[in-house]
Amino acid sequence: MYLLGISSLFLASGETIGMIVAIVVAVLAIAAAIAGFVLFFNHKKKVDQANKELGEASERAQKMVAEAQAECKALKKEAILEAKEQELKLRNDFERESKEKKAELAKQEQRLTQREDNLDKREDSLTKKSDALEQQKKELANKEQEIKKTQDKINHQHELMIQELEKVAQLTKEEAKTLLSNEILDETRHDVALQVRNIEQTAKEEATNEAKKIITLAIQRCAADHTSEVTVSTVSLPSDDMKARIIGREGRNIRALENATGIEFIIDDTPEVVILSGFDPMRREVARLALERLIADGRIHPARIEETVEKVKKELDNEIKQAGEAAMFEVGIFGLHPELIKLIGRLKYRTSYGQNVYQHSIEVALLAGLMAQELGLDVNFAKRAGLLHDIGKAVDHEQEGTHIRLGADLAKKYKENANIVNAIEAHHGDVEPKTVEAVLVAAADAISGARPGARRETGTNYVKRLEKLEEIASSFSGVDKSYAIQAGREIRVMVKPEQIDDAQALFLAKDIAKKIESELEYPGQIKVNVIREFRSVEYAK
Repeated sequence: MYLLGISSLFLASGETIGMIVAIVVAVLAIAAAIAGFVLFFNHKKKVDQANKELGEASERAQKMVAEAQAECKALKKEAILEAKEQELKLRNDFERESKEKKAELAKQEQRLTQREDNLDKREDSLTKKSDALEQQKKELANKEQEIKKTQDKINHQHELMIQELEKVAQLTKEEAKTLLSNEILDETRHDVALQVRNIEQTAKEEATNEAKKIITLAIQRCAADHTSEVTVSTVSLPSDDMKARIIGREGRNIRALENATGIEFIIDDTPEVVILSGFDPMRREVARLALERLIADGRIHPARIEETVEKVKKELDNEIKQAGEAAMFEVGIFGLHPELIKLIGRLKYRTSYGQNVYQHSIEVALLAGLMAQELGLDVNFAKRAGLLHDIGKAVDHEQEGTHIRLGADLAKKYKENANIVNAIEAHHGDVEPKTVEAVLVAAADAISGARPGARRETGTNYVKRLEKLEEIASSFSGVDKSYAIQAGREIRVMVKPEQIDDAQALFLAKDIAKKIESELEYPGQIKVNVIREFRSVEYAK
């Protein structure tokens, strides 16, 4: 029973399961159909969308093709127009060139035609001339025959005349020739001597006139200033109160100035002026510049004075170099040794017979160059020799020897040309000049020195006496510096304190005075002032 119940339950359950399965299958079929329909609908939608996009793309492509075709047509049209324009331009150019060539060919053809006509005319002319020449040849041949006959006749008569002359003169032909030739030679020698003398006289006159002309032109073209130098300088003061500060307590400032510069400072009743007296222009310039700077600075005491003087000396060295370069550029020569340039600048503070040697050297260089130009000589060589001819005067205070010898030695030392050295040696006639330019330098030197007011003999003698006075004082052992002041009435001698003591300073003053008396001629008397100063210096660190 139990089994039957279970079996019936299973049978009932099997039908239910079959129904359920059938329902599930039906549901799945419906779902599949629905899914298929949905998929079909979506596919169709996508296909329609794709067809739509394809259609739009096709339309755009057709539109782009149409635009491209239109653009191609426009470009084609433009290219055709450009080609036509180019063709038209080339055609016009070709026609123009063709016309020009045709015109040129026509001209050439015309010229050739004219040449042919000229050649024909020349040919006719030459033909006529040839006929005339043939006729002239015939006439000349006839004349030559006649002349030959006449010559033969003359020769025959000449022989007869010679025979008659020999009979009359009782001389042979050779004897007559010798006698006649001797007479002719004597007359010829006399005439030649007269002509030579006249030619020499004329040449001398013309040479003198030409030389005067060249020198006159050179002097006119070289309008250089020339002034005589003086032995004093002045410095203006802002007020008379500054004089007391320059003098200093018990005169220590003015003594320091005089000892440092070697120049006498004269402070008198002249309002707002200090006079600087000394024969050396370079020292005066150092003193003037130093005093002006001290006045502007306001600090005037011995230490500051020495510092300022040393600084001015260094700056003056730079100014000397610049002055040398300025002279070189003014004259127009280049390539001088730097030391020679400095020496030329030092000549600015050197005088000769009261004439500034710097300006004198420039003037001589310009005069020599102008005369060389007039004569067709080496202008640069003449200028160079003229500028350097007095270079020895830049060192003749320091070295023994004449300025000529010193100048020649300096030129050799700094590798100047041998002809330059000769021009320096020959400008006062000490040696024979080897070149015409050397002669011109000597002439230019004489011209520059001979100008009215250019030189003063008395001033130079005065300067030489002061130089000799300093030279005598400096010749003694232990002397550091010596300065001639008070127009040569006083010699101030600074000695080295470590070599000369106070007692020796007394004897040194007497020895210097005796040597001055024996070697120097001077008016009045000369005061010998020996100064011994000992300084102890230490630095606080």
